[in-house]
Amino acid sequence: MKLTKIIKKFRIDKPDKFRLSDCDPQDTCGLDIEKADAKAMLASGVERLTELQEKLYAQNRWAVLVVFQAMDAAGKDGAIKHVMSGVDPQGVQVHAFKQPSHEERDHDFLWRVAKALPERGRIGIFNRSHYEDVLVARVHPEFVTNAQIPPSLVDKDIWKHRFQSIRDFERHLARNGVLILKFFLHVSKEEQRKRFLARLEEPGKRWKFEMGDVAERKLWNKYMDAYEDAIRHTSRPEAPWYVVPADNKPFARLVISEVIVEAMESLKLEFPKVEGAALKELEKVKRALAAEGAKRRKAT
Repeated sequence: MKLTKIIKKFRIDKPDKFRLSDCDPQDTCGLDIEKADAKAMLASGVERLTELQEKLYAQNRWAVLVVFQAMDAAGKDGAIKHVMSGVDPQGVQVHAFKQPSHEERDHDFLWRVAKALPERGRIGIFNRSHYEDVLVARVHPEFVTNAQIPPSLVDKDIWKHRFQSIRDFERHLARNGVLILKFFLHVSKEEQRKRFLARLEEPGKRWKFEMGDVAERKLWNKYMDAYEDAIRHTSRPEAPWYVVPADNKPFARLVISEVIVEAMESLKLEFPKVEGAALKELEKVKRALAAEGAKRRKAT
């Protein structure tokens, strides 16, 4: 199966019919990801992304926002590291969202996200995002009731209202030149168990493990319901969700890379053209520098 068809398979274009149970975390679309050609495809994607990022930065018209959401140990950090390995650090802004601070709780739930949006010409990466407020907050209702929100607004329609706010927010960004791509790295509960064990067994990875991870694991089904509902209500043409099978890390990285590259290629990015008077001035400078070099060679 060609990569173009593969990424279309994981894009949620019909959210009203979306069911997370229909998505297999182990799916690799028949691609033998261990073969050299698969690794070459990822390397090619990284190279293409590097070229596109240079044009994005130079043109300074579009911004790209890449959102990653997932359960613990699904591979968000590794995906960001590998997919963005060849991109100029000056052109990428990575923001990891933790629990809201006191200042952040004193504002609406989108405030801290709006502050971290990428500038034009840059790729912004959200490691977790505004979706935490319809995922973690939904699984843990106390996070909402303990926030500084008027009690009268914390009613049965709060999630419907938050989904509407997110859709409006993302539509506003899209209308202002922000390309939005959202990835849910869909890892199975069994694969998460194996990765947790690997962290505990390897001294160099134990720091990644938190006791709270075990408690959250017990709420797996509630999280899956929350993810399904969030994706159903917020996957739209201007800000689509991609549900990427994440049990096989190299495959997930390949899909993510191809999605970003294909989406950025659709922007028709180009290096700015220097024409007219500006070009004439550059030609003058070029001749002057060449003459200076010739003069130095004669002097030696």
